[in-house]
Amino acid sequence: MSDATPTPESPAGDSPDFDTLTRDIADVPAVEVITTVAVHLMSAAAVNLGLAEGDEGHKDLDEARKLIHSLAGLLDASATEISSFHAAPLRDGLKSLQLAFREASIVADEPGQGPGEKYTGPVFG
Repeated sequence: MSDATPTPESPAGDSPDFDTLTRDIADVPAVEVITTVAVHLMSAAAVNLGLAEGDEGHKDLDEARKLIHSLAGLLDASATEISSFHAAPLRDGLKSLQLAFREASIVADEPGQGPGEKYTGPVFG
């Protein structure tokens, strides 16, 4: 027997409608959306690098490369849109991920060819 009990469907009046959700999204400042997406990319990359607490055995460097590259592109594209107050810690996190990738990789990328280095330039420890 399961402890989880299915919840009945919510009546139509209890769920927010599309217009309400759209207004809620419109009220979120762009800088908050950008930083939230960046943090999600950073977290996913860290997990795929095996850096997650309690899950050190999980590594998928191909996935980590894609996520780090996407994060670098997002930060490069949004650099003029978000203040350095928001960008600086994100850039620090990106550099940490790039260095962790370089350390985890068996075959070293040439300087400037690592994930995201197209946008950041070569990353050195």
